[in-house]
Amino acid sequence: MQNNTKDRFFDPTVPDDLAVSIRPKVLSDFIGHESLKQNLSVFIAGAKSRAEAMDHVLLYGPPGLGKTTLAHIVANELGTNFRATAAPMLTKQGDLAAILTSLEPMDVLFIDEIHRLPTAIEEVLYSAMEDFKLDIMLGEGPSAKSVRIDLPPFTLVGATTRTGLLSNPLRDRFGIDLRLSFYSPEDLAKIIMRSAGILGTETGFDGALMLARASRGTPRIANRLLKRARDFAGALDKKEITADTIRTTLAQLHIDDHGLDEIDREYMTTIVRHYAGGPVGIENLAAALSEPADTIEDVIEPYLMQLGFIQRTPRGRIVTDAGYAHLGLEK
Repeated sequence: MQNNTKDRFFDPTVPDDLAVSIRPKVLSDFIGHESLKQNLSVFIAGAKSRAEAMDHVLLYGPPGLGKTTLAHIVANELGTNFRATAAPMLTKQGDLAAILTSLEPMDVLFIDEIHRLPTAIEEVLYSAMEDFKLDIMLGEGPSAKSVRIDLPPFTLVGATTRTGLLSNPLRDRFGIDLRLSFYSPEDLAKIIMRSAGILGTETGFDGALMLARASRGTPRIANRLLKRARDFAGALDKKEITADTIRTTLAQLHIDDHGLDEIDREYMTTIVRHYAGGPVGIENLAAALSEPADTIEDVIEPYLMQLGFIQRTPRGRIVTDAGYAHLGLEK
């Protein structure tokens, strides 16, 4: 089978220019996660009242739930500059040093996929986060010397989909730890209606709810489905996205009412037909599906687990009775 996960139109690991135009800029526009927003607003207000850099923030959860958006919002609410990078781009200490030394007081630095930081760079980050000092080595061998550079106070916002890969020393240096979970269909429907207005189209709450239920609990997917539905509506010379248009969109994209598409169904079908419903190890599944193991773990499995269609056990993955029923197969 061709490796097509990265080509899936809703793949939450792929950036979308749509997200830039509709991304909320302040906490009041961020829909859902009410408790998280209340806590974050208190932390932001406290930092502003003391004229201090806010504690470092760790955002974690499945892809596409708003971690990058929240990082932007933190900077906007604090009234500071926003600098962004991704951990895979930081390959040597000089890369990190160049970013840190260019920061101004109270700036927000966002590091995406922070669990992928190389160990040597992560260790440099420790003193930067704790003491606002940068310790780097200049030169090599006997002539090498350590240099300590003072840094302005700043707030590091780290985002990760895999907290288990974060080292304890790094995680312990984040003073604020926030988890984002999948959204309810009702909250997603509100996001869809807000996005539709920004995009110059319309849809009723019932239609938005239908789209939301097929969006895997993820705003990024909801917005991309909305964009596709807008395309189908445009092909019919309609400004409003109706329930019929949404049904057509989902059918054409082979997405069912639960938001599962062909690769999701193939994942479960493979476990059922080739491994008697499981258990089966992740490496065997990756080979059978021609998909990287981390893609299966980060993109495919979280939502299937939330639906109760699969289970991760010490012996491997298992398709549940609910999963069999969804596939229309007998156990």
